[in-house]
Amino acid sequence: MRRNGNERGFTLIELIIIIVVLGLLSMAAFPIYQDLTSDADDSAEKTVVGHVLTGISLYFVNSAKSGGTPSYPSELDSEGNNKEASEANPLFTNVIQGGVTEGWIKQNSTKYIGPAGNIYEYSSVTGTFTLKG
Repeated sequence: MRRNGNERGFTLIELIIIIVVLGLLSMAAFPIYQDLTSDADDSAEKTVVGHVLTGISLYFVNSAKSGGTPSYPSELDSEGNNKEASEANPLFTNVIQGGVTEGWIKQNSTKYIGPAGNIYEYSSVTGTFTLKG
């Protein structure tokens, strides 16, 4: 078909160049997005760890204040082993009101995996919740 002199449009090669440039830009932006996601997981994990540590301390203080022997919680929650945090299975309910409903996995009664993949271990003897790896 013949074009009139006033018709404008992109040629196929121009469209291909635009698609290639957009592809290169998205490839450059993808690692930045992944870093932001990783940073968000780290921040969320650190926030929960802070809440757990505070909850453990409050549990100890409340047990001392009630006139009994000061103690740390025997477990951080009553969920079974190998449970992923969810609305149905909130974790850390003994030290955080409402618990944590996403991002964490309970391996056993003392070990938890955070959203960033770090492993934490709880000791009911010392009341510590420490990073193991």
